[in-house]
Amino acid sequence: MILSTSERKGSARERLLARLLDAFGEALPTPEMSLREIAARIETSHALLRYHFGSLSGVLAAMLNAQRSRDNEALLEAAQQGTFADFVQAIWRTYTRPEQLSRARGFFYVAGLAAYGPEDFREFVESIGDLTVMLSSLAEREGLDTKEARDVATVTIAAIRGLLLQEVLTPGTCSEDAVTLILRMREGQSVPRSRPER
Repeated sequence: MILSTSERKGSARERLLARLLDAFGEALPTPEMSLREIAARIETSHALLRYHFGSLSGVLAAMLNAQRSRDNEALLEAAQQGTFADFVQAIWRTYTRPEQLSRARGFFYVAGLAAYGPEDFREFVESIGDLTVMLSSLAEREGLDTKEARDVATVTIAAIRGLLLQEVLTPGTCSEDAVTLILRMREGQSVPRSRPER
């Protein structure tokens, strides 16, 4: 579900989510913020936030889902025009912009919570493979069969997320060169060859 920050129609939950997105922009509230502080920032009650989102984690997950969905729409446009490599570079640039650091932290925070309670973060868990699906489609378009394309896309997204986690934990240690290395590895054999028998 994509929400325009100017959208004021829809359910009470959607309207609250639009207000949250307006108030925080590209960022997310920090886990240290209370629901009361977040509610005050969007001029509503914490009880209303709790009713519609359940908890601070629910607020973070809903905001993250809306932001990622919006990002994915923009990335999809790039994917339709470019190559596998172009798309990988676009993903990296999108999520390593300085104004995205809060959201990248939020992604890993929510992913950690979802690892312990996936049923509480169903929408987030279901959307985790969206970039992989888009990247897999590009790999197929460039000649890989369906299974190999899916495998290459899965490993590429996992590597990007690993580098992004490293960037979140130790800013400035990853560079575009690391993404270039991922792409160079793809150009070789997608599956390592086993040793020849003697």
